[in-house]
Amino acid sequence: MQTSANRSSTLVGLLCITGGIAVFSLQDLILKLISNRYPLAEAMTLRGLVAAVLLTLFALRDGGLRTLVAPGWVGMMLRGWLMLAAYVCYYLSLASLPLSTTIALFFCAPLVITVLSVVLLGERVSALRWLAVLVGFAAVVQIARPKEGIFDLAAGLAILSGIAYATSMVLARRMGARQTATAMAFWGNSVFLVVALGFGLISGAGQFATFSDPTLAFLTRAWVWPTPADALLMSACGVTAALGLVLLTQGYRVASANVLAPFEYTAMVWGVLWGWVFFADWPDTARWIGIAVIIGAGLFVLWRERVERPA
Repeated sequence: MQTSANRSSTLVGLLCITGGIAVFSLQDLILKLISNRYPLAEAMTLRGLVAAVLLTLFALRDGGLRTLVAPGWVGMMLRGWLMLAAYVCYYLSLASLPLSTTIALFFCAPLVITVLSVVLLGERVSALRWLAVLVGFAAVVQIARPKEGIFDLAAGLAILSGIAYATSMVLARRMGARQTATAMAFWGNSVFLVVALGFGLISGAGQFATFSDPTLAFLTRAWVWPTPADALLMSACGVTAALGLVLLTQGYRVASANVLAPFEYTAMVWGVLWGWVFFADWPDTARWIGIAVIIGAGLFVLWRERVERPA
């Protein structure tokens, strides 16, 4: 049976995950709004600079800067590369796809977390939960709607984002006993910032900006001086990134990945809401069916995990 301490840790983890998802939904909205005017690297640079300041302050509160250079920082930085891959793929897909579609495809992540929790963490998963995972993946494919036998670039990027994100969060669970959430978030953000600056130096003049596709244009567009309002929006991404990264990482540090993963589906609520309010986008019937199947599969995984955990 779960002890009182275990139940308390699970509750903290759930609050961290749902709070982090709500915070990150604001970042999704901002990046979707600016994706037709600015390059991704420019937005990531401003985001990374603001987040670096906030994460440094968090580190000072959590025990000082020495927590950032504790043994294991190399592993945290390598995990940061997975986070980079996850979010760059996700941001690029936002430029071409509706918010709700991008999030729905990204939600292969909780299903992948279930798979990786077996491979990397040694957690047990029953045959019924494996069936739920397969059904969920089938719904992801249905939402992607391949055309002429191949996946759309943006849809493929959203799915890759979910896989990379799932891997990074399971690694957070493994590292959590030795590293703080702030330290893991700090090194992840550092990778973001360095790569964004480097890409800006290579393509910031716009010499590769020859694409009409919204996703590729967002990647290669020339840097421009932002308006005060847009600069504030991009800086706000840094605030949401710092807070969201800490909350998500802390959640996976203190509670089981299998328990937390389905609660990431709360992002779907925010995606549909922001898409409807700001872009007049409402999922069609086929997308609603796919979303419902994915969420249902995830909730079934959660229910079976609770049933099987005492054994």
